[in-house]
Amino acid sequence: MSAKVWLVGAGPGDPELLTLKAVKALNQAEIVMIDDLVNPAVLEHCPTARIVPVGKRGGCRSTPQEFIHRLMLRYARQGKCVVRLKGGDPCIFGRGSEEVDWLGAHGIEVEMVNGITAGLAGATNCGIPLTLRGVARGVTLVTAHTQDDSSLNWPALAQSGTTLVVYMGVAKLPEIRESLLAGGMRADMPVAMIENASLPHQRECRSSLAAMQQDAHDFQLKSPAILVIGEVAAQQQIQVLAEIA
Repeated sequence: MSAKVWLVGAGPGDPELLTLKAVKALNQAEIVMIDDLVNPAVLEHCPTARIVPVGKRGGCRSTPQEFIHRLMLRYARQGKCVVRLKGGDPCIFGRGSEEVDWLGAHGIEVEMVNGITAGLAGATNCGIPLTLRGVARGVTLVTAHTQDDSSLNWPALAQSGTTLVVYMGVAKLPEIRESLLAGGMRADMPVAMIENASLPHQRECRSSLAAMQQDAHDFQLKSPAILVIGEVAAQQQIQVLAEIA
């Protein structure tokens, strides 16, 4: 496949959540540029590909985005089938759109393959529905880490009436807590803090908006983790397996 790049979402971590289309792209790949948060187990679908780590992690040494752009362009112009493998979904805090625009401006065909995002998978694994009739009519995905370090409109989010799913928020728990309280959100609003979403070592801590900072400290919450803030975070649905006669 000449001069083409696939931007593929690897999902939240559980390799069984990889889509069939993602597997197809990996099967064809000659070069796989892989992010840090991608589970290496998914690489079984591209055993002959060259694996190029291009990790980007907050607070850690990261591969510059400009270098990633140039590397994708170089391999594509060599006629290689390139897969840029990202954790979660490429278009949910994954810079997918930036990479599509940059490659397109340089004449490179790009195909996007969606992946399941960590906020959805982590919540589901904890029995939390992000929307629930009569409780939560919508969900808002936000990141607490912005490129220019600007603050979100927390008062508007506090009054939105939707479930808030906060990515990259562990380091900013004090700011999130104080900003939402100042914006009028109830102190006893349920919160679920979910670490390593969908992986065997996933952990969850149930709390409230007022108590979440102290509870996260006691729980020793670490990144990667997502926060689910809203009435649905009090849910803990019981899964019943029906026996088939």
